[in-house]
Amino acid sequence: MPKTDVPPRWDRTMQQRLARGEAAALGELYDRFASLVHGLAHRVVGDEHAAGAVTRDVFAHVWEHPDSYDPAQEPLRTWLAALTSRLAVRRLRTTETAALARGGPGTAEDLERTVRHASVAARADYIVQSMPAPLRAALELAYFQRRDYRRTAADLGVTDDEARRRLRLGLQLLATAHDTGVGGAA
Repeated sequence: MPKTDVPPRWDRTMQQRLARGEAAALGELYDRFASLVHGLAHRVVGDEHAAGAVTRDVFAHVWEHPDSYDPAQEPLRTWLAALTSRLAVRRLRTTETAALARGGPGTAEDLERTVRHASVAARADYIVQSMPAPLRAALELAYFQRRDYRRTAADLGVTDDEARRRLRLGLQLLATAHDTGVGGAA
């Protein structure tokens, strides 16, 4: 299970350490976020080897271009997720375009549909992983264990209204996965 988002101060300090070329900072960043980056990459490219390559590319980019991250704009975790999505989509598009050029099955429209679906799925995964634990727990009970809101409320020890609120907020967050163009342009 990924760690919760860290304070912006940590993000700013990490960016400064990376800008100074501290290899230990890259190691700490990797330890904290490698599973998130690899998981998102795998969700997009659908291949363990390619996901590993994307993970390496993401951390290489961070090391080579630490100033491309601005802590004032967004949390480091969010920036890494967007960078991962962008690089994974680029790899998927390149791989699939090469397969089409070699006479593989499908069309350019199929490729774009695949890329869009992979991008939305990766964004949904990130949203669920980043969601506050109470919302995530309610959604997991309702979706994976097929609980209605009353049973979800009982299992969580909250009121029916609170369970409905958590489910509604969680679903609203998930709906935003379709609203963004994350990964659409490489």
